[in-house]
Amino acid sequence: MTYSDRQPNLTTQPSQPLQGVVERLTYHSAESGYTVARFKLPRSSELVTIVGNFASIQPGQTLQLEGDWREHPKYGSQFQVIKYRESKPATLTGIEKYLGSGLIKGVGAATAKRIVAHFGTETLEVIEHQPERLSEVPEISQKRVKLIQAAWAEQRAIKDVMLFLQSHGISTAYAVKIFKQYGDDSIATVTQNPYQLAAEVYGIGFVTADAIARSLGIDPGSEYRYRSGISQVLQEAASDGHCFLPQPELAERAVQRLALQNHQPDLAVMTELTTKMALTGELVMQVDAATQTVICYDPPFYGAEFKLAERLALLLSEPLTVDLPRVQRWIDRFVETNGLQLSTQQRQAVEMAATSRLLVLTGGPGTGKTFCTRTIVALWKAMGKSIALASPTGRAAQRLSEMTRQAAKTIHRLLEFDPSQFKFKREADNPIPAEAIVVDEASMLDLFLANALLKAIPLESQLLLVGDIDQLPSVGPGHVLADLIQSGQIPVIRLSEVFRQAQSSQIVRSAHAINQGQMPILEPASRQPASDCLWVNAFQPEQGLRAIQTLVSETLPQLGFEPLHQVQVLSPMIRGELGTRRLNQLLQQMLNPPAAAKRELSRGGKILREGDRVIQQSNDYNRDVFNGDVGTVQAIDLEEQEITVRFAERWVSYDSVDQNELELAWAVSIHKSQGSEYPVVIMPIHMQHSLLLSRNLIYTGLTRAKQLAIFVGSQKAIEYAVNQTKNQRRYTLLADRLRQLLS
Repeated sequence: MTYSDRQPNLTTQPSQPLQGVVERLTYHSAESGYTVARFKLPRSSELVTIVGNFASIQPGQTLQLEGDWREHPKYGSQFQVIKYRESKPATLTGIEKYLGSGLIKGVGAATAKRIVAHFGTETLEVIEHQPERLSEVPEISQKRVKLIQAAWAEQRAIKDVMLFLQSHGISTAYAVKIFKQYGDDSIATVTQNPYQLAAEVYGIGFVTADAIARSLGIDPGSEYRYRSGISQVLQEAASDGHCFLPQPELAERAVQRLALQNHQPDLAVMTELTTKMALTGELVMQVDAATQTVICYDPPFYGAEFKLAERLALLLSEPLTVDLPRVQRWIDRFVETNGLQLSTQQRQAVEMAATSRLLVLTGGPGTGKTFCTRTIVALWKAMGKSIALASPTGRAAQRLSEMTRQAAKTIHRLLEFDPSQFKFKREADNPIPAEAIVVDEASMLDLFLANALLKAIPLESQLLLVGDIDQLPSVGPGHVLADLIQSGQIPVIRLSEVFRQAQSSQIVRSAHAINQGQMPILEPASRQPASDCLWVNAFQPEQGLRAIQTLVSETLPQLGFEPLHQVQVLSPMIRGELGTRRLNQLLQQMLNPPAAAKRELSRGGKILREGDRVIQQSNDYNRDVFNGDVGTVQAIDLEEQEITVRFAERWVSYDSVDQNELELAWAVSIHKSQGSEYPVVIMPIHMQHSLLLSRNLIYTGLTRAKQLAIFVGSQKAIEYAVNQTKNQRRYTLLADRLRQLLS
C-alpha cells in the first residue's frame, strides 16, 4: 500500500463525527502532515482508516474527529478528517495507551501498564489530584513519582496554550516547543506576532505562521504581514546561498510568497515597502556599483559580509617578515630526510604559506593537497609557531588530525561556542591562541561562520585555507572560498598535477573527467571488478531500488566490505523513490531490522531504533552538535522517552520534543555529505533528480568515496549531470568589497 501527499479523487458520503483511539500509522509526512492511520472505534473489533493532515499524531491518542466518509477507488472506505481534537480516554486500554504514548516524560508503555493495572479507570484522577499515590504501584520509586508529577504539572500548565494553538492548527509537539520558548507569554506572543514563530521555533516555517495569522484574523493585505513576508523571502534566499537580493527580484518573490487564492499583492506596493523598510532599518539597501542595481540585505547578512571583508583586509595588510632562504633550506632538508618529492606547485605552496598572512590552497583529488598541508604544518612547527587545526565538520576535523598527526577541532569548538550567551567566546578581544591556523574543507565555509572565524584570528597570525573549489558551495549563504579566489587579492595556489599513484584510481580519473565536462569511464559492477569506479544500469527508479538492495545485501559483502559501517548511500534528493527518505526506510529494514533486543521509538511515522545511523538536522548549540554531524543510536529509554546518540567519542541525549532534530543517515543527501569520506559510496543518479543534477553535485558525491564508488542509474542522467553547469549565481559582494578595500 503506497501513499503520497497528493490526495486521490474520492466519492463522498454524508459526514458524521467519530471518536476513538489511533492504533497505528500507515503513512505520515512530516512536511505536509498528510497522514493515513488505522483508528479503533468504541465497541468495534474492526479498525477504520482515517486520512487527513495532522502536524503530529501518535498511536494511543484518543481523538474526536469531524469530517466525511469517502470511498477510495482502490483502498475502500476512509474517513477524511477536516477537524480534530485530542481528548482524554475513558477505557482502560485507552488510558494505558494515552499514558504510554510519550505524552508524559517518565511514563513509557511498561510503567503505564502497571499504573493502569493498579488504579483502573481512576488513573487520570489519581495523577491529577493525588499523584503521591503513584508510589503504591510496584517498581515506581519516589524519584519517579516526583518526575511524573512534575511532567503532569507541566502538561497541565500548558493545557490552555495547547488548546489555543491546536485550535489554530498547531500540533501538540510544536505547542510544547512554543511553551518552552515563551512560557506563560506563549498565547500573547502568538496572538501579537505569529510570524515570530517562524524565526524562533525550529520546525515552524512561514507557511505555518501565516496560516496561524489568518486563523487569528490578521488581514492578508496588512503591511504587517507584507513586512514579515519580505523578511521571509530574504531568509529563503539565504537557504539558496544568497546574501542579498536585487530589489526588483525581492519584490517579485514577495508577491509570489504572499499571494493567496483571494488575494494578490501589488508589485509597486511591495517595491515601495522595501524602500520604507530600508528607512526603518529592517533592510539595508545599497546600489551595486557593477550593475547599478539597487540591492537589499537582511541587516545581519550585510554586517557579516562587510565585517568579513574588513577583517580580511586588516589581516592581509599586516606586515610579515620571513627569512625566505632559510625556509627554502628547510624544505630541501625536509624532502631529503624523508625521501619525498615536492612538485613545483607544491613547493611554491609551502613557500607562500611561510611568507603570506593568508593563503588559499585548492585542487582536485590526487593533486597532493593532503601532502602539501602536512608539509606546511611541519614547516610552521619547525619555525616554532603555535598551530591550530580546524574543519567545518567533525569527520573532516578527524581526518585533518590523522593527516597532520596533531589535534584538530571543528570550527565551532575552536571558537568555543557558549550556549548561555549564544555566541562564540573566541573573538577579536579573545582571539584563538595560535600563530598559524589551518582550516580544511574551506569550500564549506558560509558567510557567518567565516566571519566568526576571521574575527577570532589574531592579526599577527597566519591562515591557510584548504579546499576543493570545484565541490558544491556551502549549504549556508555566501560563496566564501570562491569569492576569495575571484577577488584577485588573496594569494592562491591551485594544484593541478595528478600524481602517478593517484592516476591508478578510476575514482580520481573520473572526478577530473567530470570536472572537465567529460563522461567518467564506467565499469559495469560485477563480483570481480577491475577498477574502483563502477556503474549499475538502472533505467527506472524501481530498478535502482532493487540494484541498491542487491549491492548492499550481496555484492559488497562478497567484495569484502561491511555495509553496516563502510557503505554510504548518497542521493541528490530527499523526496522520490530514490530520495533519502525512501532509501532510509529500505536500508534501515535491511541493515538494522527490528529485533526483540533492540528498543525503538516511533514519532509521526518515523522509527528510530537502537543501532541506527542518524544525522543531526540543525545546529544545536546546547548539545554541542551541529548540522550534518553523523552518529549512532546507542540507547533508547522508553520510560523517559529519550534517545542517546554517540557522535565520535561524545554521547548526546535527546528528549521527545527534540527528536525531530535527528534523521536516519543510511542514506544522506550529497549536500550533507560534504566534509566526509566513506570507504564505499553508492550514488543513485536518475532523471527523476534532473532539477538538482549538476556537474559539481556528482563530482562532490564521487570524491566522497575512498575505496569504491558505484553509480546506480542511467547513463543519460549521468551525462545530463556532467553537462549541467548552469548553477544559479549566488548573490554576494564579498569579492567586490575586498577589491575596494585592498586595491
